[in-house]
Amino acid sequence: MEFASETEVADAGKHVRSLSAALNQVLFGQEELIDLVLTGVLARGHILLEGLPGLGKTELVKGLSKTLRLDTKRIQFTPDLLPGDITGNPVLQEVNGNRSFVFQPGPLFTNIALADEINRASPKTQSALLEAMQERRVTVLGESHELPKPFFVLATQNPIELEGTYPLPEAQLDRFLFKLEVTRNDVDTLERIVNHRELGTEPEIESIMDAATLDATLALVRRIFLPEVVGNYIARIVDATHPGQSSAARAIRYGASPRAALSLASAAKARALMNERTHASFEDVKFVAPSVLRHRIVLEYHAKVEGLTNNDVVRSILEEVPAQAGATPKTMKTAPSA
Repeated sequence: MEFASETEVADAGKHVRSLSAALNQVLFGQEELIDLVLTGVLARGHILLEGLPGLGKTELVKGLSKTLRLDTKRIQFTPDLLPGDITGNPVLQEVNGNRSFVFQPGPLFTNIALADEINRASPKTQSALLEAMQERRVTVLGESHELPKPFFVLATQNPIELEGTYPLPEAQLDRFLFKLEVTRNDVDTLERIVNHRELGTEPEIESIMDAATLDATLALVRRIFLPEVVGNYIARIVDATHPGQSSAARAIRYGASPRAALSLASAAKARALMNERTHASFEDVKFVAPSVLRHRIVLEYHAKVEGLTNNDVVRSILEEVPAQAGATPKTMKTAPSA
């Protein structure tokens, strides 16, 4: 495979900067969140946005669809939503006197599926997304139907502590490249929102990329060079999430899967392109690691009692695992001699 050239990466970087600037006019004061969303899209991944109602999660996804000029359908997840309401159903039709079932595609057949408040639907309905998110196709009554390309699921959810929510199954969480936390705004940002927004109106935003440009950019991300030392760093981070493999893993019951390692590699290459570099670095991995790993580890009960969070444990793992193989982990360094 031919690796990306500096000229190609520089040209793509200009488009990505334009995307970022446009989205920052949709959601004020969330620059890092927007960078991570764009990183996830460039890595061809699905993204889970978690935060309290009213913080702009849905507006961010709608703004992204406008800037990328992609077909987008919104699915409002509710407790009474059925799997067929998402994937589509076979409908009995009569043609020339003959009756047969004809598949009618559901709202999942789109480029960006906005799964709004995904954790308000039942586990049965949530599981209808499993095949679509992994294999980009839907199977109904034994017949498979390919989804449009590109295909992304951008889901929003409220914190699980709120009433009327269902935890997402681990198999589905693992299919999300990123889990991003949408935090509340500070006073300056709130003042900016009050002065530049009206309740019930959407901000105007222009298209930045067409389908051809997006396809070329996604293909270019795959050609970003991933040095072997960076690949080794990714492998050691994921291995350190498993019990017995690091000090921080004492708080973990189940660690991250091989899909997490692949996600780290893809996201690191996407961030390298966003920074107009032809190769991924250790810093790229460190930047995306919390978003890739926080939803892929399951903590022990005693860790929760002690008040530890997934973010705390991932942070400890990144501090413990050295970038260079063979270097002494921070938690194992001895005190300097007198």
